[in-house]
Amino acid sequence: MTASSLNSREKRAAVTLASVFAFRMLGLFMLMPVLAIYGQELDGFSPLWIGIAIGAYGLTQAVLQIPMGWLSDKIGRKKVIVGGLFVFALGSVIAAMAESMQVLTLGRALQGMGAIASALLAFASDLSRDEQRPKVMAVIGMSIGMSFAAAMLLGPMVAASWGVSGVFWLTSILAVVGIFIVLLLVPKAINKAPKGDTLATMADIKKLIKHPQLARLDIGILLLHLSLTTIFVALPGQLISDGLIADHHWHLYIPVLVLAFVLMVPIMIIAIRKEKEKQAFLGSIALLMVSLLAMAIWVDSIIGLGICMLLYFVAFNFLEATMPALVSRLAPASQKGSAMGVYSSSQFFGAFLGGILGGYVAQVMSAQAVFAAAALVGLIWLILAWKMQVPPKSKIISLMTQLSSEQQAQTLASRLVALPGVLEATVVRDENRSYLKINDKEFDLDQARKMAGLS
Repeated sequence: MTASSLNSREKRAAVTLASVFAFRMLGLFMLMPVLAIYGQELDGFSPLWIGIAIGAYGLTQAVLQIPMGWLSDKIGRKKVIVGGLFVFALGSVIAAMAESMQVLTLGRALQGMGAIASALLAFASDLSRDEQRPKVMAVIGMSIGMSFAAAMLLGPMVAASWGVSGVFWLTSILAVVGIFIVLLLVPKAINKAPKGDTLATMADIKKLIKHPQLARLDIGILLLHLSLTTIFVALPGQLISDGLIADHHWHLYIPVLVLAFVLMVPIMIIAIRKEKEKQAFLGSIALLMVSLLAMAIWVDSIIGLGICMLLYFVAFNFLEATMPALVSRLAPASQKGSAMGVYSSSQFFGAFLGGILGGYVAQVMSAQAVFAAAALVGLIWLILAWKMQVPPKSKIISLMTQLSSEQQAQTLASRLVALPGVLEATVVRDENRSYLKINDKEFDLDQARKMAGLS
């Protein structure tokens, strides 16, 4: 096995942890296209409560994700992940047995309290070498995208046969399957990845919030998921009003999602090869806004809504895929974990706000107003993102170091940053670790290792 390939342990870690991610996200995504339709049989049903129920998960996720990551550092990754999946399953059972929107919302909030995303990503980092970590993370990222597409197919089918409770019972079963995967199939971690690679720290968070370019991306992912949750409060019901019965919604969702992915790929390739990343980024936000505005105009046409959804998801997929990479490139070399922690919390908080916004507008106005409100969100994002700066292409690696004094750490940092291809160097004495942001084409890993005393 060469250094450029995943070894058997890394492949096993990637597949098993991606499976846990996928099972968990599948249960969550399945609810989005069905709750507004099948939740009408519950006591206290209203568009506002639909929005609160959809968004409640995001609020508890946003609040608890970083603390759960810290806890996994203290008591172990597997304990936190298994515990989080158990809480998630318990919330699913409560929601499945709910006879009112209020109890269902409580179950959704409890689901979110099983906030294991940061612990799962940290575990993936523990189980992979520095140079192979991006591949493992890419497998996990793809599993999330696939689970969204599968949910758009399975959600309407399960709900048509067993109602909303059936979706939650299936979600609880998938959580239990995830527990067995973690206990029986995920490898044991021998080494821990450095904190800077994985987990957020409070000291770093304060600095990162003030970083103007990272703040634009954090607000961007918040607004992106705000728009997604907002439209799904109203979209399923509007499709029924336009003549597409609930059982057949997947006939629209699946072709739209598949075609959107196919169309997104060449945009991404061209943007990277032609170095037009900023133009593609701003263009995608504009496309997002235009598609939502057109959705408000063509609200009474299934074909019109289908075309608008296609354009929306082309933009959504491009932005969802490119923004984490931009965060990683912009983040200080020793604070990648903290930057991703803030970014992920912003994403979940956006889902919460989207549920509230969509539910409120749908209740006091109409589905057309919901889509128009989401379009306004897109316009606000376009204005905020206009002055964004695309950072140079880079990777972040970390090297073990043996340091006896702070002076030695400062000297090593100065020497490392002078190496060809090193854009930024941070030496953290407490971790005995050096973090380097590098240009791959110019960087010599052996030279850096030698300087750090590793060979």
